[in-house]
Amino acid sequence: MPHDLEGKGNNMNDQKSVSDMAPDDWECSKENPRNWTTAKKWTTMSVVSLYALLAPLGSSMMAPALLQVSTRYDITNDTILAMTLSIFLLSFALGSLTLPPLSEMYGRKWLLHLSNIAFAVFNLVCAFAPTTGTLIAFRLLSGYPGAGPVSIGGGCVADLFREEERASAMALYTLGPLVGPVIGPVIGGYVAEELSVKYVFIIVSAACGVAALVGLPLLRETYAPVLRRRLFEKADPEKASAVSTSSGAVIENKWGYLWTNMTRPATLLFTSLICFALSLYMAFLYGIYYLMFAVFASFFRDTYGFSAGQGGLCYLGLGVGFFASTAVSSRFGDQVYNMLCARNGGVGKPEFRIPSLIFGSFFIPISLFWYGWSAEAKMHWIMPIIGTGIFGFGLMLTFLPIQLYLVDAFHYAASAFGAGAVFRCLCGFAFPLFGKQMYDVLGMGIGNTLLGVLAIVLGIPFPVYLYFYGEGIRKRSNLHR
Repeated sequence: MPHDLEGKGNNMNDQKSVSDMAPDDWECSKENPRNWTTAKKWTTMSVVSLYALLAPLGSSMMAPALLQVSTRYDITNDTILAMTLSIFLLSFALGSLTLPPLSEMYGRKWLLHLSNIAFAVFNLVCAFAPTTGTLIAFRLLSGYPGAGPVSIGGGCVADLFREEERASAMALYTLGPLVGPVIGPVIGGYVAEELSVKYVFIIVSAACGVAALVGLPLLRETYAPVLRRRLFEKADPEKASAVSTSSGAVIENKWGYLWTNMTRPATLLFTSLICFALSLYMAFLYGIYYLMFAVFASFFRDTYGFSAGQGGLCYLGLGVGFFASTAVSSRFGDQVYNMLCARNGGVGKPEFRIPSLIFGSFFIPISLFWYGWSAEAKMHWIMPIIGTGIFGFGLMLTFLPIQLYLVDAFHYAASAFGAGAVFRCLCGFAFPLFGKQMYDVLGMGIGNTLLGVLAIVLGIPFPVYLYFYGEGIRKRSNLHR
């Protein structure tokens, strides 16, 4: 199978039959997404980012309303209550494994549309769930289509932008999945307080409907093999049936091919040291992120007497950090990469993304120490929120270069993204389940100090090692570019 179809999207040298059948030079073709006008590229990327915003928004919107959820469904067990929030991430992990390979077989466009519509339907069912079991079941089901835009979006960035152009596009795409869980609780807290919990889900479904009205006419297919096959079909329909690409052309062993594509994210995760280590670090940070969601409502209510609506505003600290980090990342990310490329004779390497990752990793332990000990001391409520703002700043600074590295370093960028998303989701599911118990035993200060020390261990030594030796690791594996 070709290894350069997705990230490069344009190099078909390892498929001579495909190259010979190309009706035009793909590198110069106006059909090539990388040759689209700037307006068309960013319109498409904006729709993808909008879709990618909605699932994280829906996943966390009920976080400040957990008390109302416990009252409505008579839930007295803290673990079961936390599960109504985090169960979403289990099927999200499954979707992250299976949907990116499907997009590499059949294209991005309609998978994104269908994921958005299915997510809207399942959330609407959650709004009218009569029992705890029904709520948990449809929260679980909603996670699978919700994974589509989040896990496929990185592949869209690779489809549309060349390596030296990707930082700004990745910043826009990454902002949605990270800011969604911040905006969600702000809205959800007041909606649950003034209306009821069911309207939280109704609003999510309505937002998906609005996104569909925008996305259906504006979103264009970006995956190069699908677009090339369409060109072949126009030029010579008979020969087009013989084209062997990863976009879902006629394959003799269809199920075997499907299995190969479905298992690719797991293969990347467990056979690539780079993918595993970077995904593990992202997963750990994502787990802390969701742990904050799970404890914010009870912590600010018990410590500062905040209502559900006021508690939702506490998530804005994370949002401020995300936006500040996005401004920094989009402004300097490409500059740092291009500067290092210039020093290397104009040749880019994925490792040139790593300095930004190392820089961002220092903010994580600082933020956790600040947040934990200011909360332990019960200082003014703004102090722990400032700590979470620093965490949001560091989180975005680390996520962006990791995701850019995965896009640059792996032949199948969407599958590499899916592999990382699985790890993130599992930690996002598990951390809230034990978070309250950990803080009850250790306290906010020691508990977050422990997390900060682990962040240092996971987030600083390996990126430094990767910067100096990553190229050698990549050359020893056919999974990497």
